Amino acid sequence: MTEMIPPPVGPYVLPPLKFGYADLVPVIDEATMRLHHGMHHRAYVDGVNAALSSHPEWLGLTIEEVLRRLAELPDDIRQTVREQGGGHANHQFFWKILTPKRTEGPTGDLLAAIEKDFGSYETFKELFVEAGAKHFGSGWAFLVAHPQENYRLEILTLPNQDSVLELDHPSPGLIACDLWEHAYYLKYNNRRADWLRAWWDIVNWPYVSERLAGIRAGKKQL
Repeated sequence: MTEMIPPPVGPYVLPPLKFGYADLVPVIDEATMRLHHGMHHRAYVDGVNAALSSHPEWLGLTIEEVLRRLAELPDDIRQTVREQGGGHANHQFFWKILTPKRTEGPTGDLLAAIEKDFGSYETFKELFVEAGAKHFGSGWAFLVAHPQENYRLEILTLPNQDSVLELDHPSPGLIACDLWEHAYYLKYNNRRADWLRAWWDIVNWPYVSERLAGIRAGKKQL
């Protein structure tokens, strides 16, 4: 059963999960989920709320819109919002991609796009794991679509809590995997590649397909 966590005071709240903390076992253990969602993500929410509280004119915007307009933020909060707001946005995205109901992998238009740009689904997975495993330090591994290039798919990694919304050209994310140690260390220790190979079993591919359809339809999203 999903546990409800009271939201912090401020414009952004910690989003409730659509599954329980123990529902992703054995890929993600319950203790990691409690720490990751209930403490780490909450800290990012509290951090970005505190930063924006001194500039109430920015309240009311989605965190995605704030990050898209990062260059317009006042100098005194820009870096904090980049870090804390990026952490909130990336985690908010990450939870949506996970599911306790194992799926068979991408299908339909999504599978066709992966095969077009990577040759096969298996090759794509290998390249994604390799990119994430080689990424130095903390960060995220993404699969993004480039609308300006006929929706070409690309695997990329970004450091810390940087968001794909900060890229020079809009490149909405289709999937994101957390490379910070708090996402996997209790179970996988320093074996990040093992975490990256295991997480395919909990990727919500129907939701990823919906994201690709939305991107192709011009929908704004992370």
